[in-house]
Amino acid sequence: MALTVSKTSTGREYKVKDISQADFGRREIELAEVEMPGLISCRTEFGPTQPFKGARITGSLHMTIQTAVLIETLTSLGAEVRWCSCNIFSTQDHAASAAVFAWKGETLEEYWWCTEKALDWGPGGGPDLIVDDGGDATLLIHEGVKAEEEYERSGIIPDPFSTDNAEFRIVLRIIKEGLLMQANGTLLFPAINVNDSVTKSKFDNLYGCRHSLPDGLMRATDVMIAGKIVVVCGYGDVGKALMEGIPVLTLEDVVSEADIFVTTTGNKNIIMVHHMKQMKNNAIVCNIGHFDNEIDMHGLETYPGVKRITIKPQTDRWVFPETNNGILVLAEGRLMNWEELASIKYEKKLYVLPKHLDEKVAALHLGKLGAKLTKLSPAQAAYISVPVEGPYKPLHYRY
Repeated sequence: MALTVSKTSTGREYKVKDISQADFGRREIELAEVEMPGLISCRTEFGPTQPFKGARITGSLHMTIQTAVLIETLTSLGAEVRWCSCNIFSTQDHAASAAVFAWKGETLEEYWWCTEKALDWGPGGGPDLIVDDGGDATLLIHEGVKAEEEYERSGIIPDPFSTDNAEFRIVLRIIKEGLLMQANGTLLFPAINVNDSVTKSKFDNLYGCRHSLPDGLMRATDVMIAGKIVVVCGYGDVGKALMEGIPVLTLEDVVSEADIFVTTTGNKNIIMVHHMKQMKNNAIVCNIGHFDNEIDMHGLETYPGVKRITIKPQTDRWVFPETNNGILVLAEGRLMNWEELASIKYEKKLYVLPKHLDEKVAALHLGKLGAKLTKLSPAQAAYISVPVEGPYKPLHYRY
C-alpha cells in the first residue's frame, strides 16, 4: 500500500484502507454509543463548556468502533484529534474510516509510519495530550530523537513543553519503563498511569476481557469452547481462584492436557517453543497481554522443519515434524481480543489517576445503567480511603 496522506473535506489528514466503508462504520458507531453511556454522558455534561477547545490530542489505541466513539467524544468536547492504531491486527477498517491512520494488517513499517503521522501536527508544535495504549507513540518520541532541543526543532513536541507546560498530559501504561525514566531523568513529560485505576482493573480487566477473549477465540477458530480445558497464564488473584475451585498449577503440569492456552501476564517468555511442542494436536495458543513477547514466536518460527499453514488471516496452524501434530496460534502471538487537565501542575513523573476522577468515570457509566449510589460524607470517604495525589505508587487506595 502506498504511504500517502489523504484529507477530508474539512482538511483532516488520514490514511485508511477503504474510506467508502464510512457509512457502515457510522451505523455501527450509532449502535456502540448505546453501549457506552459513560462517554455519551461526558458529551452531555461537558460538551457545552468545551474543555478541550484548542487542544491537540494524539491517540494510539486499538482502532475499533468503540475507539471511534471515543474520538468523536473528544472532538465534541472541542479537541483536534489525530489517531493511529496500537496493534497491526485489531483495526476494524470500517471504524478506521472515521479518518485516522490505520488499517488492518499493517506491516511494521506501515505501523510506525502511521504512528509518526499521528504525532505530526505540522507547523506550530505537536500534541498537547497523548492517549497511548502500549506506549509505542511515547517510545517513538523518546527514542526517535535524543535531545530535548532536537524535539523542539522536530515539531513533534510543542515548544512550551520544555518549560514544563502544565497543559501537556500523557496516559502512559508502561509502568516499569515510566518509573525507570522518571528515576533517571529521561521522562520528557508528565504521565498518568490509568492501568491501576479501579475502573480499569476492576471493570475493564474483568468484564471487558471476559467478553472479548471467548469472542476472539470463536471468531478465529470456530471451535466450541464448552468442554475444553483452558489454561490462563497470569490469572492474577490465584488465592481467590483456588478458593473458587479453579485449579492453580504450573504450565508444565498441564501443557500436554489442555485445549486452550491464554497468556495474560504482561511479561515475557511465558509459553516457549518446547511447551508448544508438547501440546496436544490442534491446541489453541493465544495472548491478551498486549505485547507479542509472551509467546515464543521466534522459537516457533525458527524451529527446524516446522510448517506454517495459514487457515485464515490471524489463524495459523504450526505443525512439528517429529509428531506431525499442530497447534493453532492466533494473531501471530499478538493481542487477539481487543483526565485531569488544568488544575494541578505536574512534574515529569509517573502519576496514578486521581481518585476523584476514577470515581467520576464510574459514576458517569453506572448512572446510565440504573445504579443508585449513596454519596459518602467527607468523614466516611476519609475512613475507607487513603490519599492518591502525587507521583505513582502502588496501592494508592483501596476499595
